[in-house]
Amino acid sequence: KGLRTHRVCRLHSTMSEEHEATEIVDGEDHGTGTGDNTEEEDLGDLGTEEEAPPEEEAVDLGASVAKYQAVQEMIFEELHLPPDVAAEAQDGWQKFLNSSSSREAAGETIYAALFDAAPSLQSLFKTARSVMAMRFMNGLNSIISLCNDPAALKTQVESLGFQHLDLEVTPPRVDIFREAILEVLELELGPRYTSKARIGLQVVLNYVGGAYIYIRREYAGRIRILLKSWATASNKADEGTLQAEGLIEHQHADKEKGEDEEKAEDKAKEDAKPATTGGGPGNSARSSMEQNGLKGQKGMKVPTTFNEMFLFNAAVMGFAESGWMSLVLEQFDNIVTNVASSYRLQEECDVLSLVLSRYTGPINLPEFKAVTLASLRSLVPKEWDSDHEVAWNWLWENVERMLKSMMGKPQVQEKAVERFIVSLGEDEINHLRRELFKRFFQLAPAGQDYFKQSTTRLFFIVDKIIELTVEIYKNPKGMVTELSALGLRHVGYAIPTELFSPFVSSAVDVVRAMTNDENAEVGFRWALTLVAKILVRTILEGSTIVMKAVNTNSEKALKKAISVAPRGRRSTDLLNITVGSQSISPFYWSIESGSLICAKAMVQDLLTIRADRDNYYYGCDALFGRHPELIHRLCADAPSLLPVVLDGLVWRSRLTVGGYRRTNYYVKHLVQDQEDNFSQALEWLADFREPKIICHPVVVLFADMVWGHLALYSFLVGRIYFLVMLCLFVTSQAIIPRLQAEHGPRIEENIALLTCRSLIYLGSMLKIFYSQLRLLVSDCKTRSFVRIMYCIPVPAYLVSFQETGNLVLLIILICMCALEPLWYCIGTPEFEQTTFTPVCPASMKTQEVYALISGLGILLYWALLMDFTILSMRISSFVMVCGRVLQEVGLFLMALIFAILAFATAISALEQQLEHFQGVENGMLSLLQIALRMYPTSGFKYIKEEPWVLVAICMFTIVVAIFFLNLLIAQLNQAYQVVYEDMQGFARLNRASVIVATLLDVSPKRWKRFLASLRFDERLEFNEGDIGLAGGIQILEPPNANPTTVDLIKRFGGSTSPTMPWPEEEEDGDDDRFDRLEKLIVRTTKSVTGKRKKGQGTASSMGGSGATGSQSKSQTSSTGSSEGG
Repeated sequence: KGLRTHRVCRLHSTMSEEHEATEIVDGEDHGTGTGDNTEEEDLGDLGTEEEAPPEEEAVDLGASVAKYQAVQEMIFEELHLPPDVAAEAQDGWQKFLNSSSSREAAGETIYAALFDAAPSLQSLFKTARSVMAMRFMNGLNSIISLCNDPAALKTQVESLGFQHLDLEVTPPRVDIFREAILEVLELELGPRYTSKARIGLQVVLNYVGGAYIYIRREYAGRIRILLKSWATASNKADEGTLQAEGLIEHQHADKEKGEDEEKAEDKAKEDAKPATTGGGPGNSARSSMEQNGLKGQKGMKVPTTFNEMFLFNAAVMGFAESGWMSLVLEQFDNIVTNVASSYRLQEECDVLSLVLSRYTGPINLPEFKAVTLASLRSLVPKEWDSDHEVAWNWLWENVERMLKSMMGKPQVQEKAVERFIVSLGEDEINHLRRELFKRFFQLAPAGQDYFKQSTTRLFFIVDKIIELTVEIYKNPKGMVTELSALGLRHVGYAIPTELFSPFVSSAVDVVRAMTNDENAEVGFRWALTLVAKILVRTILEGSTIVMKAVNTNSEKALKKAISVAPRGRRSTDLLNITVGSQSISPFYWSIESGSLICAKAMVQDLLTIRADRDNYYYGCDALFGRHPELIHRLCADAPSLLPVVLDGLVWRSRLTVGGYRRTNYYVKHLVQDQEDNFSQALEWLADFREPKIICHPVVVLFADMVWGHLALYSFLVGRIYFLVMLCLFVTSQAIIPRLQAEHGPRIEENIALLTCRSLIYLGSMLKIFYSQLRLLVSDCKTRSFVRIMYCIPVPAYLVSFQETGNLVLLIILICMCALEPLWYCIGTPEFEQTTFTPVCPASMKTQEVYALISGLGILLYWALLMDFTILSMRISSFVMVCGRVLQEVGLFLMALIFAILAFATAISALEQQLEHFQGVENGMLSLLQIALRMYPTSGFKYIKEEPWVLVAICMFTIVVAIFFLNLLIAQLNQAYQVVYEDMQGFARLNRASVIVATLLDVSPKRWKRFLASLRFDERLEFNEGDIGLAGGIQILEPPNANPTTVDLIKRFGGSTSPTMPWPEEEEDGDDDRFDRLEKLIVRTTKSVTGKRKKGQGTASSMGGSGATGSQSKSQTSSTGSSEGG
């Protein structure tokens, strides 16, 4: 504080001694003298070696700029800094940013210095420290980067000034802010902080502070009137009132409160008067118009919104045919709500000018003002007065001025830009692509760190930019939406907005060099600038501290970022960032960008139950409401997060009552979707085919619940029907034919046979045919195909063994129906003699083939009946294990066939007379019998007579019986050990697939009854008398099932307001304390070093002022005095 006071006093004394305000002498200037290199080399020595005092340098600011050495609150004009001063200021600021680990760290440094200098200012900032630090950096960086462009700087400061209308900015507070910022830069930069940089930053900060005071004094009242009256007119009174009242925090609240009360009393008296007052001719016209309208059309609906009232008044005033008014009306809400942001207002007017350029009729902008004022007077009759007239006229005059400046230009520029792009050849396009990035990297070398993709990717970006410049002329509204989405994606890429300006400049320079058409150049520059404005605005609005933490992929950074969020909006900040009509999910972006550490921390934070005395806060509903397809997304992109999500859906009490522990499973969103239909979560988990996930307690609970209450009944109905068909099939193909073979055909047996086979063909074959046709058509419509052997496409439904078996069974039944012996016997004497007999000479030709097919059909029926095993998880697990180890058996059979074929061909080539081994086919059959131990013992005595055959048989026996069989045993043993751990999971996966397929046949009525029985709307108890959250199911677990020793609910005292953040949680306290201690040591070291150098510099200057003679003597004297000190 002493150093700061000394500097200010010295500066004022120097200024008072000067007769003209054109030069300022800074006694602490570290110029570019001959001793700079020596000072930089000794910078790290913490002042152990003495430094020579720098020479003072006079900075010529000019008369128009020198006045900003103090805060100018009565004027607001463009600031024309000398180019060298502006460059030094920007260079010094950039050095400060580079000296910090990140921009957030630099912001924290300024924030801390500001509050250390003036703790009383903390009451002005109600936003969290981390958020405020980021806003500091964004605002200061945008101002300083434009200090060499007076027009752009004025616009930016004006925009920021409108955002600071709620703060009472005064000259003393501006001085405190300025000195705190300059002090930080001086401590951080040391000798690198030149006098020009300091004076330039001082002038800029004074200019900004004075502009804030001027804007607040001149425009705050108008902005408040506009927002409040617009909120009333557009039926957003609550939101608008809060927004308007939040604009201004009055220092003299009591005085203004009294003035408001007096105005309210006067207005009430005026309203009570019978005569019309306060509206002038417009009010008279409105009153007569309303009276005439009400008299003529008593049944007409009275307009209640601004849009309805505007269209009504436009029709009454004779502007019904002016279609351009509807185009302006669509953008008018964005224009009014962003009146406090000049940048955004200019952007909206630019877009509106493009929209109006597509209109072919005449446009008379003053007509819109007349209709607008008439509509507002109708909708805001009590509050309307002359101040409202002035405010709304002021708004429309600004909008009209910006629109008129663009009238007629977009049409000409669009044609010129199109003509230029069409005229480009392939070589010229390649030149444009390469030259753009070449110039961009020269203007902004830091851009190379963000454009690290291949050249073809960079060329694609250039092509996309050219396309955007054309499309924004043709479809401005659609492009705004598309650019907003693109900007939100760039938020995740963490691209600095400072790179957009040099990128646009590079593109414009390249285009300027390639065309002589001024309209094409201007049109391209204007369109690309508008595109850049929209992208920058979207990035700035979407760059929350949560997104910045996601980019670092640090759990600690994320917790710090979200800790400042209000408890009522904590889930929203993690799940949604909205800019205009577009939104992005930080959680999904963390998954897409691979920041799974942050994604896991988000899930854990969302699914942690927090509570104060009044409310419970649990992000389950917000998570599934924002991302209904969450399970599907995690299965596809982040399977490691699935257990984290499922664990977060369970709450277990740490207390046991009566030998049981309360456990709440919040499975509402896994059972039903937002339309109260069956959720696809179980289907996604079944398709994921992960046995460990499907065995998670949450999945087991809700899957068994759906199975037991709904799917089991439908499954049994379908399977019992199939079982009846199997019984009929066995009866008609295996039992009745055997009886007829024993005692001949009988009429009653023939009738039973005909009945069974008719039921099979009609009840089973046609049912399967309909099911297969429906699934085939569904897959063809959705183009759901899978490729077998990478080349043969088949419908996706055939991946299921059950559906594939049904298709094969359908083919078998069709073949049986075609070969049915009954059809062949119709009309024969045997058929007339014995009614419905299937035995006749005509049927004998197909009898053998028919019997073979029917045998295959019976086997397939029994195989498809194995679905019954899912009734028991133990039996189903055994079946799944059998299916898994069959792969090893298949490998063994392949090896066995190979060995049999090899040895059979070898033995057949030998000179031998054995009947069983004559030919390859006989040899293979004999070797198979030997391998299966079915070869007759008498055959071995003949083999002994052929030594070489005997040797081959012995080798075959060793390979098969000793090697292959023992290898098969080992493989089966190992495969069983691997599969055993997951056999329950595979069984549950099978049941899950059956549940999903079965629920398609459940009626909506049964489904609604089932949902009603779950009572998800009722809140569950946590402990006795503690009514908690709804959306779950409570069960009682044995105390040793899942021991829990800590309370899973984080409870906090203090304020219960939803707008307050949660108190800081003590996690990793040692690490945090060490980090804070380290920062404190670094800050203290820098402060001490800066003060020591300041003291040396002061002593040197004092010694130098008292000495006479050459510069060397002065330096010697100052060095001596410093050493003496």
